[in-house]
Amino acid sequence: MEFEMIAKTFQGLEEVLAKELTDLGADNIQIGRRMVSFTGNKEMMYRANFQLRTAIKILKPIKHFRATSADEVYDAIKEIDWTEYLTNETTFAVDSVVFSNEFRHSKFVAYKVKDAIVDQFREKTGNRPNIRINNPDLQLHIHVAEYDCTLSLDSSGESLHRRGYRQESVEAPLNEVLAAGIIMLTGWHGQCDLIDPMCGSGTIAIEAALIARGIAPGVYRKEYAFEKWADFDQELFDIVYEDDSNERPFEHHIYGYDISRPAVAIATTNVKAAGLSKEITVQQQDFANFTQPAEKSIIITNPPYGERISAPDLLGLYKMIGERLKHQFIDNEAWILSYREECFDQIGLKPSLRTPLYNGSLECELRKYQIFSGKFNDMRAEGGDIKTAQERRMMADRKRFKQHREFKDKLEENPKERMRKPKRDEWEDRRDFKKGKGEHRDFRKGGEKEDRRDFRKEGGKSFDRGFRKPFDRKGGNNKFGKRYFDNNDED
Repeated sequence: MEFEMIAKTFQGLEEVLAKELTDLGADNIQIGRRMVSFTGNKEMMYRANFQLRTAIKILKPIKHFRATSADEVYDAIKEIDWTEYLTNETTFAVDSVVFSNEFRHSKFVAYKVKDAIVDQFREKTGNRPNIRINNPDLQLHIHVAEYDCTLSLDSSGESLHRRGYRQESVEAPLNEVLAAGIIMLTGWHGQCDLIDPMCGSGTIAIEAALIARGIAPGVYRKEYAFEKWADFDQELFDIVYEDDSNERPFEHHIYGYDISRPAVAIATTNVKAAGLSKEITVQQQDFANFTQPAEKSIIITNPPYGERISAPDLLGLYKMIGERLKHQFIDNEAWILSYREECFDQIGLKPSLRTPLYNGSLECELRKYQIFSGKFNDMRAEGGDIKTAQERRMMADRKRFKQHREFKDKLEENPKERMRKPKRDEWEDRRDFKKGKGEHRDFRKGGEKEDRRDFRKEGGKSFDRGFRKPFDRKGGNNKFGKRYFDNNDED
């Protein structure tokens, strides 16, 4: 039986996610803002959680309704027969996203949903199910856009960007979903070497290796919310988990470099935890010392923006990036994600493609640079071009692209001021995303527990999948099946 589902993502990755869903075989795909709706059966829901690289959550709507007041929200929720989803022993939690002038506080909407469910159980049984802020048996999600409300079951639980391979992290790491989306926007799928000269904790390198090998991003996770549902089909999910039909060899290599020794150590740890040491090499190296690679390559990187992390001479850093690309990356292409126009200007190269992307609340751009030898005018005179016909169409079709972007926060003239730790109220302002139009608050207030599936705490060793080594269920932990592993990683 097919039903409606919603895959949430970052703004700017909707089309990438829609293509992923098309390749997965989903039906009735519709692109929205930071989401893509589709239909499918239970297997599709399992596969969406397990295989999609650019989805943050997979929601299963159970009721659409209109409400002009909190009481109408309460009444609509109470009309649902909650015994189909809960018992008195079941724990649940509610989170909410609200874009409405009528409902100013998303937390209040979440409370009304909770009250309606609890009151129904009290009236029917005299008892009530309990709220659990962390790891509940059932996670609910209420979305309000003005007066249109959608109540959904959250089939994912913990955000899908938490793949499970990250053991340690640098400051302000790139989100795994965003990293995968950037790589997929470039069109790279393993056809040449890939280089991240400022790799940080190694996220781009690891996500690139997963894409090149065709390994599903969910292979490292231990749990999804749908596994606690009453209709969970363990046999069906085992089929989805064991499906290795998309996996393939990777004939090239991925290189991650960073000037920071601690970052290199962290990236190396994460690469080993992902079992991808054969595909990825991590080394300490300053981008200023980067030299022309021997093989055809692509650079995908995320330099500091001067926001959460910076550099003593930020503009000088971008000038150096442009110089290295121009003189030491000839006949290759580079993709750079950044935030400030003035930083991009320092690169001194003409981009062939500019794609708006949100990194948190920052409206960034992913720019493609096609590096050629000689002068631009000479190259054009010889009939060359830095843009393909497809890229010209993409630029023309991108209506929301801002031709004259405004960067309100200019770089401070004093580098020391730029490195100053922001005051608390400054961070509040930076986190205020599209102020006045809506907010996203989590009803499950409080710090999240550390991942109980932390490999180190459970004594698990690094996971080397190799090229889909056969798994012996008889020798593993039958309670958790293949997802508990204890293989040695070989460099």
